Amino acid sequence: MKKYTIQTYGCQMNEHDSEKIAWMLEQMGYVFTNNKESSDLIIYNTCAIRQTAEDKVYGQLGSLKELKRNNPDLIICVCGCMTQIERSRNIINSKYKHVDIIFGTNNIHKLPQLIMAHEQTGDMIIDVIEESREINENIKSNRTHQHKAYVNIMYGCNNYCSYCIVPYARGQEKSREPENIIQEINKLSASGYREITLLGQNVNSYGKTLQQNYNFVDLLKDINTIEGIDRIRFMTSHPKDISDELIEAYGELDKLCNHLHLPIQSGSNKVLRNMNRKYTREEYLNKIRKIRKVVPDISITTDIIVGFPGESEKDFRDTLNLVEEVKFDSAYTFLYSIRSGTPASKMKDQIDYTTKHNRFQKLLNTLNRISLDKNQSLINKDKKVLIDGISKNDSKILIGRTESSKLVHLKGKKDLIGKIVNVRINDANTFTLKGQQI
Repeated sequence: MKKYTIQTYGCQMNEHDSEKIAWMLEQMGYVFTNNKESSDLIIYNTCAIRQTAEDKVYGQLGSLKELKRNNPDLIICVCGCMTQIERSRNIINSKYKHVDIIFGTNNIHKLPQLIMAHEQTGDMIIDVIEESREINENIKSNRTHQHKAYVNIMYGCNNYCSYCIVPYARGQEKSREPENIIQEINKLSASGYREITLLGQNVNSYGKTLQQNYNFVDLLKDINTIEGIDRIRFMTSHPKDISDELIEAYGELDKLCNHLHLPIQSGSNKVLRNMNRKYTREEYLNKIRKIRKVVPDISITTDIIVGFPGESEKDFRDTLNLVEEVKFDSAYTFLYSIRSGTPASKMKDQIDYTTKHNRFQKLLNTLNRISLDKNQSLINKDKKVLIDGISKNDSKILIGRTESSKLVHLKGKKDLIGKIVNVRINDANTFTLKGQQI
């Protein structure tokens, strides 16, 4: 019986792609293993959003040379956003000759054919489609969880932020037909799934490529009527496109979780303009005020880039001031990383590493202080927690999330996994809450 391993880097979109790849491999008779040494097939599903993510993949590929030498029948595959970038493909092709198959984000459905072709010829196969308007609806997923699931509603991005490689890696926006999405979620509900997360590079743009007049809020309203689904989440929203209609939906749809991930990237209008984000800090803050008027206790998280080209001390202070004003529950924070092929890579006034690092630490200190204050304000409050599994560090501790996406640790039995339980919060730190079932 052949064994496979998948190493996934990057976002939820990549995680869901890996679930689809796993399903196809198991249809071919492969079984999953965490052990690379015993694998017959190793797949790296890559991310290209930052250079550090790309470098990790090169390091991993280099470490497989000896494994391939000792096991010539081992098949090594690389897919994901890196492979959509010609420069990255060329590096893999020229420096890592032990890689057998390179395929892209637009043709993961061809993986079984590519494996069979390699087995027949022994040749390295490179099969990457630069752009595709088709959506393959025939691939199922080997879901990581039995109670919550990712569901793609659209693919690609049309925003072309000046620092971002995603539009070049994932292509132009294309929306799935709503009936296909609803059918998938109905099947998930029938199989016992309680929570779904809708995925798209910019979910607010959903529906623009459809022939019918149907948008993201229409989709949320239809999903809200599906029996068995208790929680609806989505990733990610673009501030310029979040509508008043979506904000109002938070007050109308009982299954829509009180959490919004709304990337700001910078608090400086100058930097936002250079990033091609197409909104101002004032417009962003106005949308925050609107959503908090509808849901006062909503959890708001964000993305912030530190050290974008030309970012001055004043620009950075603008970001710190915005963070203090909004009081984000948490944030994904990044040092700006040059991505070849993006407009920002050619900008003057690149910020030196020491300056970026110092600013980054100041931002983290501010965010962590606010996160701790917010979490501690929940002590002695009762929250509904969907239990996801067991802590990696303590088999007696369960982990789960509140509707607002706060991570909670509590003692309990394994049969609670997949259930929503009432928990009283009795302790909190910067990143997690602790509680007990009530």
